[in-house]
Amino acid sequence: MTLSRDAGFEPLSRPSTPELIAERLREAITRGRLAPGQQLGEASLAAQFEVSRGPLREAMQRLVAEGLLRSARNRGIFVVELTDDDVRDIYQARKTIERAAVTEILRDDPRQAAALLRAPVEAMRAAAARHDSTAVADADQEFHEVLVDCAGSPRLHRAMRTLLSETRILLGELEEAYPDLREQVTEHVVLRKAIGAGDETVAVRLIEEHMDDAVHRLLARRTRPASTGDGLPGSTGR
Repeated sequence: MTLSRDAGFEPLSRPSTPELIAERLREAITRGRLAPGQQLGEASLAAQFEVSRGPLREAMQRLVAEGLLRSARNRGIFVVELTDDDVRDIYQARKTIERAAVTEILRDDPRQAAALLRAPVEAMRAAAARHDSTAVADADQEFHEVLVDCAGSPRLHRAMRTLLSETRILLGELEEAYPDLREQVTEHVVLRKAIGAGDETVAVRLIEEHMDDAVHRLLARRTRPASTGDGLPGSTGR
C-alpha cells in the first residue's frame, strides 16, 4: 500500500550524532590514535565530544558490531586486539569476498572496473614516490573497496566494509612489512591489468597470492625481534 498521508517524518539533513561519533572513533582506531587494548572512558570521551553518554554509547556499540571495539562485562569497552588467528581469518574472509567480486566483474564489465581502479592505483604510485606509507595504505584500501563495489552486490559491500575497517588496524603493521612501497604498488598494478584483460584465472590467483602474502608478512613481522641500533633485541633504536 502506498503511503498517501504525512507520517510525521522529519527531513534528514545531516548524519546523526552517534554516526558522527562512530566515524571519529573509527578513524582514531584505524589511524592508531587509540591503541589496541586501550580502554575507552565514557566520561572522558563524552566531555571531549561535548555530548551526553547516550549517543556515545550508541556509537561505541556500532563499533563493537563492526569488530573494532570489544565489550567486556563489568569492565568496559576496549579497542580490539587482533590475534594471529584473527589476521588469518580476516584475510581468508577477504579472499572469499574478493574472489567472488572478481568473478562477478568479469561476467559483467571488466574494462569499466579496470577504469575505476585506475585512480587508486595512481594514488598509490604517487604516494610511494614520495615515501608516504600512510597514503599508500589509504589508496590500498580504496582499491579493494572499489573492486568489491564493482561487483554490484550490496551484501558483499557491507561485509567488505567491516573487513576493511579491521584490516586498517593491521595496515600500520603491514606498512613496516613492505620496506619498498613500490612492491605494494606493483601487486595492484598487475591485478588491475588482469581484471581489465578479463583473465579470471590470473585475477583470482593474484587475489589469493595477495592475501596470502599479506598474512605471511604480518605474522613474520610479529615474530621478528625488534631491531636496535646496538643489535640487541627488545630495545628500541633511533
